[in-house]
Amino acid sequence: MDIKGKRFLVVGAGRSGIAVAGFLLRKGAVVMLTDNREIVSLDNALDELVQAGLQTALGIYPDVREGVFDAVVVSPGVPPDVPPVAVARQCGIPVLGELELAYRFASAPMVAITGTNGKTTTTTLVGEIFRAAGLRTMVGGNIGLPLVDVVEEYGPSDMIVAEVSSFQLETADRFRPRVAVILNITPDHMDRHGTMENYTAAKARIFARQEPDDFTVLNYDDPRTRALADSTCGKVIFFSRKHNLEEGVLVRGDMITVRQMGVDTDIISAREVAIPGLHNLENSLAAVAAACALGVAPEVLARTLRSFPGVEHRLEAVAQKNGVLYINDSKGTNPDASIKALEAYAQPIVLLAGGRNKGNDFTEYARLIKQKVRALVVLGECAGEIEQAARAAGCNNILRAPNFREAVIMAHNLAQPGDVVLLSPACASWDMFNNYEERGDLFREIVNSL
Repeated sequence: MDIKGKRFLVVGAGRSGIAVAGFLLRKGAVVMLTDNREIVSLDNALDELVQAGLQTALGIYPDVREGVFDAVVVSPGVPPDVPPVAVARQCGIPVLGELELAYRFASAPMVAITGTNGKTTTTTLVGEIFRAAGLRTMVGGNIGLPLVDVVEEYGPSDMIVAEVSSFQLETADRFRPRVAVILNITPDHMDRHGTMENYTAAKARIFARQEPDDFTVLNYDDPRTRALADSTCGKVIFFSRKHNLEEGVLVRGDMITVRQMGVDTDIISAREVAIPGLHNLENSLAAVAAACALGVAPEVLARTLRSFPGVEHRLEAVAQKNGVLYINDSKGTNPDASIKALEAYAQPIVLLAGGRNKGNDFTEYARLIKQKVRALVVLGECAGEIEQAARAAGCNNILRAPNFREAVIMAHNLAQPGDVVLLSPACASWDMFNNYEERGDLFREIVNSL
C-alpha cells in the first residue's frame, strides 16, 4: 500500500486511532486526527505525534470532499454513519479500518478469532499454544494491542493471533487470515448493527477473502455459526461440545478429540482443562482446532490446556473472604456472556448486574437469575430494565445501588459463607467507566479492601 505523501483522515482519537495516526506518520503520510469530542486526553503519545506533524480537528469534523483526503481510516468504536465516513464513501474516497491497514503490512500468517463471546479467552489461549510450540507469536487486535503498532516486527516464520470484532470487520476488504475462527453469534450490538442478519454478515467478513488452502473454524453447536459453512471458500473445521462429529474437534466421552480422516487423536480429558465453565470448554475446542490446522502437536495442546489460567476480567477469582468467593466477570458485557458465567457455578450467587444496554433483551438472563441467584444488586443506566425483567421472572430479593462502590459493599453484606459474589453485568461499562477493564479493576480493588 502506497502511503508516503498521501493525505489520511483518521476518525476517532482513542487507542486505535492514535496507533493508526502514528503508523501513518512513520510511513511519511500527511495525517489529520479528528474526533467529535472537543477535549481528548492528550497523553504523551498524542503529544509526541502532534510534535511530529500530526494535525488535529477536535470537537468538529473537517470537511471531507473529493481531493481533500486520499483515504479515511475509521476507528472501530466510530459508527459508520458519522459525517466524514459517510461523505467519504459518497465521494468514492477509500474507507478502511486499523485491522485492514495492519493486514496490508503483515507478512506473518494470521489466526483471526471473532464471536459474540469468548474472543479474548480463546485468542489468548491460542497465542499461548503457539508460544508453547516454539513460535514467536504476537497476540493483539481487539484484545488491546493495536496490530499496526507491531505488525511489521513479525515475519513469515512467526505467528499473529488477532481478536477481531464485528466493528473492525465492517471495514475489512482484503483481510485474509490463514485461519478464521467464529466462536458463536448471539444477540449483541443491536444498537450498532440493527438486525441479527447485519450482525452475522459483519462476523462473516472474517472469511470473505479466504481461499481453499485457508481454514475456517466454526462452532457446530451454534446454529447461526454452523450455517456459515456454506459461505466460506476455506476448509471448514467444526468443533462441538455436544455432537459426535464425523470430522472435527469434539468431546468423545470425556476426551477432547481431534477426528481427521477417520482417525481419532485424543488430546486431554475435559476435566483437566484449567479454565472453568462449559463455555470455556468450547473455547478450548476452538483453540485446538485452530492450532491443529497449522500443525501444532497434541502434547503441546495438552500441556497448554492444563496450565492456561484464563484472562483478567473473565471469571477471574479475585479473593475468598469468610467463605465467600469473589469473581470478576466484568467482561460479561451482554446477557449471553453473563448467562455462561452464571452457569459456571453450582454455589448460591450474589450477582452484580447493570450498566449501559447495547440493545439487548434480558428475558433469558432473568430466567437464569431466578434459578441461580440468591440476591441481585442492580446498578447503572439500565438497572430498571434488569430489575423489571428479574421481577417478571419471579425474583424478589433485588437491591438497587446508587454507585459501583456501594453495589460491591451491598453484595458483600448480602453474601453468606459458601456463596459466590459475581460481577457479571450483562451490559457495557460506558455509563460509569471508560471500559470493562476499568470496571473490573475497581471491583478487584474494592474486594481486596473489604
